[in-house]
Amino acid sequence: MAKPRSELENRVREQRARRGWSQDDLARRAGLSRAGVSALETGRLVPSTSAALSLAQAFGLRVEDLFSLLRRTPEGAPWAWPPPTTPCRYWQAEVNGQTRLYPAEATSLGVVPHDGVAQSVDAANAALGAGEPIDPSVTLVMACCDPAVGLLAASLAQSAGVRLLALSRSSRTALELLGQGLAHVAGVHLGGSHDGDDNAAAVRAALGPGFSLLRAATWEEGVAYGPARHLGSVGEALSSSLRWVGRETGSGARQCLDELLGDHRPPRRLANDHRGVAAAIRGGWADAGVCLRLAGEEAGLGFLPVRQEPYDLCFPETLRADPRIQALIMAVRSAPYRRLLGELPGYDSRETGEIRRVL
Repeated sequence: MAKPRSELENRVREQRARRGWSQDDLARRAGLSRAGVSALETGRLVPSTSAALSLAQAFGLRVEDLFSLLRRTPEGAPWAWPPPTTPCRYWQAEVNGQTRLYPAEATSLGVVPHDGVAQSVDAANAALGAGEPIDPSVTLVMACCDPAVGLLAASLAQSAGVRLLALSRSSRTALELLGQGLAHVAGVHLGGSHDGDDNAAAVRAALGPGFSLLRAATWEEGVAYGPARHLGSVGEALSSSLRWVGRETGSGARQCLDELLGDHRPPRRLANDHRGVAAAIRGGWADAGVCLRLAGEEAGLGFLPVRQEPYDLCFPETLRADPRIQALIMAVRSAPYRRLLGELPGYDSRETGEIRRVL
């Protein structure tokens, strides 16, 4: 019986190719016609029970190893933002009662398993991949630039079964996503080394009251430079003829660099995150840049400290009772997480877990 191709995924062709069999070979082993095998492989026919069992026996596999149903995304689920290209891998997450599709992208967590592949920008017709996609209600969307966010993702998964989608964004962009209801949490470090309430001031200016700040860490930000350079101080770095790499406007690292260089000397090259700054220097594209000590040391660079900076996780008070936010608070406050975080170069976890409201 013919059925729409999108309703059933089969791996008959894949398994046949792995064994180097022709369609005639498989037809003979399974007791089917070559035309039937061809129709099954192309999805023009859905196998009968006996045909599926015969194919599974021929391959020495289970039926579910060969065939699985594709499930549709929730009806009317929109894209969080347009996919850059199609086909597009995506994740599903529910924020503020709305399930959205998030185009898969590079994250500080590496390649995060996707929930499906959309063949077009029409979200209503996007088919989920085989297997069990993660429940959107147990996915936490966080926009941040913390290179150590993998520790938090592991803690959330282990302690509460929550999947963390850590989208790499500057502090300002993260706050924009939070304000648009496209993220649960925004990582913010716009406080500099001044009053510890500066992050709250930045949130208040961008979003207004009604938010809370969960202290993630106090970290060390400074000037990273190539190993061939011999710089004794930040002042020496500023007076030297160096090629600087920066971050985009709206990031804490760019704020720090602008304070050092002044607006009249903007960096000629930009990197997407702290590790991107370090990679540009390590690769010879730049001589120096501002990033976290962790990123600089990972890349084997020299490092000149500039300031200790509070890094907070901002979430709306309306989501405080959300099980994912509660799991986040518990994970951040857990002793194993705080210990691991405090052992990272440049991270201080003594205030980790404290919460302040933005009034």
